[in-house]
Amino acid sequence: MENCIFCKIIKKEIPSIKVYEDKETLAFLDINPINYGHILVVPKIHSENLLGMKEKDMNAVIKTAQKTANAIMKGLKADGFNIGMNNYHAAGQVVMHSHLHVIPRFKNDGLRHWPGKKYPENSDKETAEKLRKIL
Repeated sequence: MENCIFCKIIKKEIPSIKVYEDKETLAFLDINPINYGHILVVPKIHSENLLGMKEKDMNAVIKTAQKTANAIMKGLKADGFNIGMNNYHAAGQVVMHSHLHVIPRFKNDGLRHWPGKKYPENSDKETAEKLRKIL
């Protein structure tokens, strides 16, 4: 894509701090990390989000995420890691090129988990039925 910043990074038109690259993926440090060592894993073939990704690209991205998570655990001595993907603006996606966040986690790093909610009476069953109809 012509104006996609991640496509420009893949083509080396914009600099990045690469941590891993293979035929199908590129992994580089996020310029606004949640924690130091926060990595973005992108497919080299452009797709806007998870729903537009081809299966081979999804497989390649998750394999690279696993490799980079292993490097985070060993190299940074992290206590854990999060893998996340924001899809569409409403979910926090800023760059419209599919990418996974691999975020190192450390004890007492100050990050909080998402708050949980309770379903109103019977709305859990209604919600599940709506989803099952589509699946």
